Amino acid sequence: MIISIIVAMDQAGGIGKGGKIPWHLRADLQRFKRLTMGHHILMGRKTFTSIGRPLPGRTNILITRQTNFAEDGCQTARSLAQALAIAQAQGEEEAFVIGGGEIFTQALPMADRIYLTRVHVDAGCDVFFPPLDLSEWAELFCSDQLADENNQYPFSYHYLVRRSSQDH
Repeated sequence: MIISIIVAMDQAGGIGKGGKIPWHLRADLQRFKRLTMGHHILMGRKTFTSIGRPLPGRTNILITRQTNFAEDGCQTARSLAQALAIAQAQGEEEAFVIGGGEIFTQALPMADRIYLTRVHVDAGCDVFFPPLDLSEWAELFCSDQLADENNQYPFSYHYLVRRSSQDH
């Protein structure tokens, strides 16, 4: 099973502020939906709370240490490893880790792909993506997008795949 991270971050590596995403990029939301539709999405409880509902058309797996936490329309796992095992047991080919900061930190060492949106602003975030060593990744695609009436800031899409040990 392929483990993918899908994330939008600002110029400082910020991914959230006050429990919310601090920008509105309609094109990025549409891309997120297109890429994750029909797949398992894995997220921490705080990320789920910020979204407020299970995302339709996807198998939502919430990762939490709270033993009594349950949410209609979602499966619950006590760890990232358990969430990945659930996805694999259900036949998933590409599981998407969608946040937040703690879950990204755990997932980064095992991720095969990163679908990264770089938002060209410093949004003053209080939650950050872990440091990304770009020498471990090959960029296969990059596309710049301008701000417009539906996209608050300019941004860039990057598609990264982990380099094999033979590349070093």
